[in-house]
Amino acid sequence: MNLHTLIFTNNDCYKAGRKIDVKGIMVHSTGANNPNLKRYVGPNDGILGENIYGNHWNTPRPEGKEICPHAFIGKLADGSIATYQVLPWDMRGWHCGSGSNGSANNTHIGFEICEDGLTDSSYLDKVYKEAVELCAYLCRQFKLDPAAGGVIIDHSEGHSRGIASNHSDVGNWWPRLGKSMDQFRTDVAAAAADGSDEDDSSAETGGSAQDGSVKVGDIVQFKGGAHYASSDSAKSNGTPKAGPAKVTIIKTGAKHPYHIIHTDASSNVYGWVDADKISK
Repeated sequence: MNLHTLIFTNNDCYKAGRKIDVKGIMVHSTGANNPNLKRYVGPNDGILGENIYGNHWNTPRPEGKEICPHAFIGKLADGSIATYQVLPWDMRGWHCGSGSNGSANNTHIGFEICEDGLTDSSYLDKVYKEAVELCAYLCRQFKLDPAAGGVIIDHSEGHSRGIASNHSDVGNWWPRLGKSMDQFRTDVAAAAADGSDEDDSSAETGGSAQDGSVKVGDIVQFKGGAHYASSDSAKSNGTPKAGPAKVTIIKTGAKHPYHIIHTDASSNVYGWVDADKISK
């Protein structure tokens, strides 16, 4: 999994700051022929590419709507596939509307896959694989059973369950090219069982800071300074203040090996940091 972090701090959804108890994951696709992450994720961090129209979703109400998923999957400027987390995983997103039985916004993480023209099986294969790895990672992190009913669903299945608005994704795309949500759930279950996704493979075995004691799940003290959108970024994503934070991913050998999330309001650190920036 090629996971990056660029939190939508300007979106009203993030500003609302509501938390959820994560019970599942909802898969969406964007419904527009534009596979480029820069259309939705911004501002440019150096690898997204420049959105000359400035119509990305890191704004209060994109297109005048209350919309904000937790992540996007699509193409970087160099054509490679990546995932961008844009909300904290346990924050209530605005990704599915509601139905007769309520809203999966209150229970499910939602992510969008950037659609193309819906005829390129090579592109779908790549984003499908990335989505499998993302869901496997989230199932391990939140102790979700991907095979259980209602845990991993797409938007159309959410509507059928009465917990989402009436959208057809991803059923409008995947079956055309031989993929289904049933197969997706099977693939996620297999990936979750073997811990095969790339970016958090070291999180399963732990890792070490300079003194060898820091592990995934630890609460550490962030010393202040630069945090980054990815573990190998050359350009920082800001310089948050010092404060306590939770270690969520360790990528041994990376330039910025520790992904941390602040645990109180003393700091807004949320991203990848150097080993010398944290201590227990």
